[in-house]
Amino acid sequence: MKLHEYQAKQVFADAGIPTPDSRLASTVEEVMDAVDEIGYPAAIKAQVHVGGRGKAGGIEIATSAEEAREAAESILGMDLKGYTVEKVLVEAGVDFENELYVGITMDRGEGEPVAMVSTEGGVDIESVAHDTPEKIAREHIDPAFGLHPYQARKVVFEAGIPKDVAMDVASILGTLYDLYESKDASEIEINPVMITSNREVVAADAVMNIDEDALFRQPELAEMEDEAAGDELEAKANEYGFDYVRLSGNVGIIGNGAGLVMTTLDLVDYYGGSPANFLDIGGGAKAERVTHALDMVFADENVDSVVFNIFGGITRGDEVAKGINEALAQFDEIPKPVVVRLAGTNAAEGMEILNEDLVQVEGTLEDAVQRAVKNAEEVTQ
Repeated sequence: MKLHEYQAKQVFADAGIPTPDSRLASTVEEVMDAVDEIGYPAAIKAQVHVGGRGKAGGIEIATSAEEAREAAESILGMDLKGYTVEKVLVEAGVDFENELYVGITMDRGEGEPVAMVSTEGGVDIESVAHDTPEKIAREHIDPAFGLHPYQARKVVFEAGIPKDVAMDVASILGTLYDLYESKDASEIEINPVMITSNREVVAADAVMNIDEDALFRQPELAEMEDEAAGDELEAKANEYGFDYVRLSGNVGIIGNGAGLVMTTLDLVDYYGGSPANFLDIGGGAKAERVTHALDMVFADENVDSVVFNIFGGITRGDEVAKGINEALAQFDEIPKPVVVRLAGTNAAEGMEILNEDLVQVEGTLEDAVQRAVKNAEEVTQ
């Protein structure tokens, strides 16, 4: 479960991490009231679950009432990478000299949490990790003992943080780990931590993702879930009981089983396409669930083509085929081309049932993926 920036910042502030003065607003007039209270300059920041908000026009700095109104009118209601902006965080501007990255996440390869600190804050940290990994200092944490103060100091100094603020940054890192552990977080980061002109450290952003399986232990955070959802497709996935992750590509993917879906994602990438989603309809998918899955993928405006990969085990191929036919029969015109691959239990019966006036059928997964990638390319040409 993802928290919005304003929600994560409240958690951080309650734990003692310095954050800028801010107000949440959902109308232009609320933005104007907020900047009147906070003063100028002020940042107006879209509250949606996407990265790169600034580059996409979702963050504006206002130095006057006129600029604040223009920013509010521009950002509120805008479509930001498929998300409609309904709320903005109005935040006091920070006079900064340096931007840092500080975060805690799980290193699955090592089987331990890892603390990360970098002087390359304010940019895409994934790009830094890929292009210049030496600029990120790392320290693994034994969960039986937690993050020792000496470890926090060690990773901060290894990152090259200026000595006059190093202890403050180490303190923030220690607090982040305490929150990571106590709040059942799966990821927690600040990008950037700003060093101000008077050498204070301030959390100018906040990311906090919570392990959904632990929400029963976090009732206060669980209450934020509806607010944090922010995406109609993810809300619909919760309603239908699907495992769903929205991605940035244009090839929609539906499968039964996480491994099968991951394999399909990898093949889409291998054959030059870009996956639009991860959608697992489960092992016992009946016709109704198949109909719901297609309804979800068709509703995603980013999707230009769909590949449906089913291997029959618990799921019968003829049931899946029936669901596909029923779903597509509801449309006067199929909104996006659908490629189907069936294998396993009753796959032959399913292939006979499929209405090839509505779908394209391929005998192998490789052929199905290549055709779906080609369909998506034809739409974008």
